Parts: sequence; structure tokens; C-alpha cells
Amino acid sequence: MNVESSRLPFPAQRILFFGGKGGVGKTTMSSLAALDAAGRGEKTLLVSTDPAHSTADILQLELSDRPRPVVADCWAMEIDPEVEADRYIEGVKERVASAAPPRLLGEVYRQIDIARVSPGAIEAALFDRFTRILEGEGKDFDRIIFDTAPTGQTLRLLSLPELMTTWMTGLIKRRKKVGALSKMWQNVAGSEASETLRDDPLLKALEERRGRFHRARQLLTNPKKTAFVFVLIPERLPIWETEKAVEALSKYNIPVGAIIVNQLLPALSADGEDEPFLRSRREREAGYLARIAKNLGDWPILSVALQDTDPVGVDALKAIRVHPTPAEVLG
Repeated sequence: MNVESSRLPFPAQRILFFGGKGGVGKTTMSSLAALDAAGRGEKTLLVSTDPAHSTADILQLELSDRPRPVVADCWAMEIDPEVEADRYIEGVKERVASAAPPRLLGEVYRQIDIARVSPGAIEAALFDRFTRILEGEGKDFDRIIFDTAPTGQTLRLLSLPELMTTWMTGLIKRRKKVGALSKMWQNVAGSEASETLRDDPLLKALEERRGRFHRARQLLTNPKKTAFVFVLIPERLPIWETEKAVEALSKYNIPVGAIIVNQLLPALSADGEDEPFLRSRREREAGYLARIAKNLGDWPILSVALQDTDPVGVDALKAIRVHPTPAEVLG
């Protein structure tokens, strides 16, 4: 195992989520973090949940929903939210088919199909896949790094464990109440009804899912194991969106590990002079950095210089440098 002595200053937790506004470079940073961990001999899985599929583009690889080798000790996979939602709905139909009376299945399926296009359906399916990664493929890896969708969808995704656990607990209670009422039927139908009740597939599925969501919530809120890394650029809207997202994550006790300020202007030229455009741009950037330091300074603030080309491919990614941001730069 070839372990490099240096490492980039990304958070060291086993599970990292990289998020931010679209176009700020979170795919670049998450890919770089995965390659950095793998370069130190840590078996790393990079998982993209971004429907734009930019991870495959930046790594110049064909990716699927199963891990594929990238370089030594690094694997990557992409999850298609629409495919996951369809797969999730089919699984629900299969479970219902074994429990609902045949004469009601047509209407039940219609209601399930309506749920497929309702708000939150894709997030629920993605989170179900996420929990299966953590308890399935992910168990074989030292590090798991998630390249997430733009901020809004990611926040809805990460809020699901608390919301869904409460909702499923209510469903389980109602299902058990139906089961209790069904005991009267046992006095008429005998052992056959008793066996059906004891092997209730819907109740088992609900309890199994609630358990997985509960374990996922415990993991997401454990600052020793999980951290969320925000990537932004020194512009008003990305900063504002990050401020709101940090506030939202604190509501669900999801720990923030670092703030990465991407696309910073390069240092001044040797004579210390800038063109008027660059001088104006640098002054505006300084104001945004001061705001980042004031409102997001409770976490490590890392910085990445603006690149002169698109960082595409493993070699280009490995050439990017990530630094702690000096206090004098933050103002």
C-alpha cells in the first residue's frame, strides 16, 4: 500500500457529504477528496447523487449504480434519482401485492403511481438507496464521499430520517391496530389466519425500514463519523444559500465539517499591480470573504484558486491544491 505523507485539509470523518449551489465546484472537490483519501491508502467510495451526472464527466469514466474502480483504492458510482424512484415504487407494489386483497390491488396501485410523482418521492427513494449503500456496499470501504445534488434537494434528502421515522412509526401503530382487530377473525378462521397475521409482510417492511432510517439518522448526526462540507464561490447568492443551509442542517443536528471557497483569484503579480478589472474584482472578493469569515467562521474555511482550465480527469484533479485560508485573506 503506497501511502503519501501529505494530505489535503479535508475533514477526516469516514463519511463526507459535499454540497452547495449548482456550479460552484462541489463535484470537483468531492472527486479530489476521494482521490486524496485513496492516495493515502484509504479504500474510498465516491457516490454521486447529482442528477447532472457530472462525476462521470470529470473522472472521464462510464459510471453506473455499482462501484467501479477509478484508481488504486478509489471506486465511484452514480445514482440516477429517477431510476431509484421507479425501483422504489415497484418494491412498494410487490410488498402490497402480498398483503392487499386482489379486488383492491387496482386502486392501490393507482394511488401508489400517484405517489410516485408527488413532492418528496424522489428524495425518499434516494434516501432509501443511501441507507442501503451505508449498510451494503459501503461497509467494505474506509471512506465514503457523497457528491450531492444542489443544496435544496440535498437538504430535503437529509431531513428525511427524522420526518420519515416519525411517519413510519405512525403507520406501524395503525398496522398493529389492524392486526389486533384481526385477532377476532382468528376465532373464526383458525390457524391459517393466525399464520397470515404473524407473517404480515407490510408490518415487517415498515419495521425494517424504520430501523434502517433510525440507524442512518444516528450516523448522520455523529460528528465523529460524518461531516457536511459546503463548497461555494465568493459571490452573493452562493454565500447566502450556504448561510441558510448551515442553519437548516443545525436544525437536524447534522455536523458541518468545513467551508471550501472555490475559484479565488490568484495572488497579485510580482509588481503588486492589477488591471482595473482585476483590481475591482479583487476588492469585491475581499468583501465576500469578510462576510464568509463573519457568518461561517465557526468551521474551517478552506480555499481553492481559480483554475485556468477545466479540471477534467484524474491527473488534472490531483493537481488542484486546497489550503486553509489565512486570516489576513478573510479580513
